[in-house]
Amino acid sequence: MASNGSIAFLGIGLMGARQARRLLEAGQTLRVWNRSRQKAETLAPFGASVAATAAEAVSSADVVITMLENGPVVEDVLFRQDVASALKRGAIVVDMSSIGVEEARSHARRLADSGIGHLDAPVSGGTVGAEQGTLAIMVGGKAEVFARVEPLLRLMGRPAHVGPSGSGQLAKLANQIIVGVTIGAVAEALLLAEKGGADPAKVRQALRGGFADSRVLDLHGERMIARDFTTRGRSATHLKDLDNALGAARAIGLATPYAELTADLFRGLLAHAGDLDHSGLFVELARRSGGVA
Repeated sequence: MASNGSIAFLGIGLMGARQARRLLEAGQTLRVWNRSRQKAETLAPFGASVAATAAEAVSSADVVITMLENGPVVEDVLFRQDVASALKRGAIVVDMSSIGVEEARSHARRLADSGIGHLDAPVSGGTVGAEQGTLAIMVGGKAEVFARVEPLLRLMGRPAHVGPSGSGQLAKLANQIIVGVTIGAVAEALLLAEKGGADPAKVRQALRGGFADSRVLDLHGERMIARDFTTRGRSATHLKDLDNALGAARAIGLATPYAELTADLFRGLLAHAGDLDHSGLFVELARRSGGVA
């Protein structure tokens, strides 16, 4: 499947544009669609065919990749814009959007009724990972369906099959809890160092290589010290994922105090500073400490 077959890519945003370009540069045949056609047309110089509608994009596709904003948008595109009915029997939908667990399971069931395979395959790694083809891809669904598209997914990153339908979304929610809580911890620690009189840049450097080291301390810590909160990972998107995680946890009776606190911090950030990069939790913590980041 990595070198043969037609692919439709729906959703040409910050992530989708980079993922689709990776596939095109690997020699894949792509038909692309986006609600704002202008974004899809940026891929035409790289060999993509631009479709006027989502249904047109998928009409002859063997694999359909969706990278859309949230669950309701995926629902709308798949089932209200005639995508599901336009798909040929035996096609596979790989939904790389971050949506709710039950939403993913519902989509899989309904598509299966029409003889269409489905995988929920959200990603982690941001725009840099999408550009470099190093995304962590967490995949839920049938193992035999995953096996058919695994070579294709490897063009975008490191796919791992983690269980039945919905499991990919559960893995992504776990990822978002870990990343969000760690961003908050790094912000709190660097604020403590700075306001206590230490050089936060030197503290960050001193911590590297020890148990506190992480990619969050490395990348997001550097952004906090530089006060560079240019959006690379949207805070609004991270909050959406945390809210989905809290909903999934409530459904199974799981206590999630760290996720709840982190979601509250993101809500405060969005209310007072807007949709900064998610490392901007530093700004919200500084505000709650009576200062300005």
